[in-house]
Amino acid sequence: MPRPRDPHRRTEILDAVLDHLAEHGMSGLSMRPIAQALGQSTRVLTHHFADKDALLAALLSRLDEVQHEQLHATEGWDDTARGIGAVVRDSWDRHLAPENIARTRLVLEIEGLAAAGRLGDRVPAFLADRADFVAGALTARGLALGPARVKATFLNGAYSGLQADFLTTGDRERVEAALEELCALADSWTERPASTS
Repeated sequence: MPRPRDPHRRTEILDAVLDHLAEHGMSGLSMRPIAQALGQSTRVLTHHFADKDALLAALLSRLDEVQHEQLHATEGWDDTARGIGAVVRDSWDRHLAPENIARTRLVLEIEGLAAAGRLGDRVPAFLADRADFVAGALTARGLALGPARVKATFLNGAYSGLQADFLTTGDRERVEAALEELCALADSWTERPASTS
């Protein structure tokens, strides 16, 4: 009789695989090399994931969970007195901190694979969730839902593009000057006109 699958152990394996892929990239996603990198037998992986496709689906689902947790852990999104620009800047600093930069690269790599159709019909949910999350922060600050969704899409696209630019070129001064302009623009969307009395 086969051993029952332990959900906690499965999550541990997925997190270890994500850490490995963050360091080595998605091109290394194959059952045998992943098992070897984790110091496990292939049977350990196949006990939890039938094949490479099942592993990929589980990895994307786990990454969705992690990204969702990080979005909701971002300080200041629900503080309507705080400008969106300051929150975006804090998010930038967290994503590019030395301990997080490998995962940030992995997320950008997965976004690129999804855009190129290389993940089939598996589009990471965190891409849509991120737009809804930012739109929610903008509506809480006074924008109507329709414009908030458009501006959230713009903000997320620009933010990801700036991350990719920095990770590719390493030109922090130029990219962060552009980030400051993006943050100022985002703040302008929710600024209330000064009252004249």
